[in-house]
Amino acid sequence: MNFDPDTWIFDGHNDLLSILERADDPLSACDDFLTGLPGNIDLPKMTKGQMGGGFFAIWISGRGNAPTVPKSIIPDTNIYQIPAVPREIALETAMLQLSLFKRLVTNGGISHCTSTAEMKAAVAQGKVAAILHMEGAEAIGEDLSFLEFLFEKGLRSLGPVWSRDTIFAHGVPFVFNSTPDIGPGLTEAGFRLVKRCNELGVLIDLSHLNEAGFWDIAKTSDAPLVATHSNAHAICPHSRNLTDKQLAAIKESGGMVGLNFGTAFLRPDGRRTGDCLPSILLQHLDHLIAHLGENHVGFGSDFDGTLMPDFIGDSAGLPNLVTAMSEHGYNDALIRKLCHENWLRVLDKTWKT
Repeated sequence: MNFDPDTWIFDGHNDLLSILERADDPLSACDDFLTGLPGNIDLPKMTKGQMGGGFFAIWISGRGNAPTVPKSIIPDTNIYQIPAVPREIALETAMLQLSLFKRLVTNGGISHCTSTAEMKAAVAQGKVAAILHMEGAEAIGEDLSFLEFLFEKGLRSLGPVWSRDTIFAHGVPFVFNSTPDIGPGLTEAGFRLVKRCNELGVLIDLSHLNEAGFWDIAKTSDAPLVATHSNAHAICPHSRNLTDKQLAAIKESGGMVGLNFGTAFLRPDGRRTGDCLPSILLQHLDHLIAHLGENHVGFGSDFDGTLMPDFIGDSAGLPNLVTAMSEHGYNDALIRKLCHENWLRVLDKTWKT
């Protein structure tokens, strides 16, 4: 396969690994990645869509936990909180998804990269440059030994939370017409996690984190602030999205934001429907660029994790977004930055290798 050197796309988030984990035969599903899967991501779709790389997330669904632990209501609100996942479940799931990631590497579907030099080389050779990411640190204990293990296995990006609490921080619930200012900040273990990630050169993902946790990391971390798959709260007032004040802090740190394609986080009315026009994504991109600058915005699709706009559909539809950006007036240099150059910049600034 060949990727266009100008418009190949690096994507800040996909949930393929959790889809594969839930398949009847996960290893066979990994092999099907080469020829076609029913979801948003597989090699033929990525090739057609010029998606030359991305963050592949280990994510713990909590399967087996939800039936016995009910949702709880956050005190003094009507907001339902998703229960935490016991560590033994998280460890088992994380190890399985790690093995599936390795299977994708060994069967030739992806190239596991831990440096931007490796990423560039992979794409030049027509291979998918894959970054191993963990979304939610439920599998990591307070002693951080499992973080060290994952780093040795090639983990280079970590979100302390998904939208539920961990021993490190507090995830923001999914609430439309709400700020992300829900709940307290980092725990003591959370501050230690941030410090160790900085030392290792592991990117800390701020997506799904509540606002208090965001500001704790902003004042503690010495790395660029990055939200791999989040949008502009000023356009869509969802708790998952970032306020203009948060965007200013990200810009000051030299970080970036990957635009989430999930329609519930894009549409001003918060509706989860495929009827989401290119103009809405462009409105978010315009806002992010205005507040962050051209060098600090990219894509973080959330493929296989949420509902996509109909005009994109899946990773094969990414050229439709590139065409929309061009018709909107974005020049070739800006399109290159949004497609991949900004991600390469922030990863090169964050990683120690």
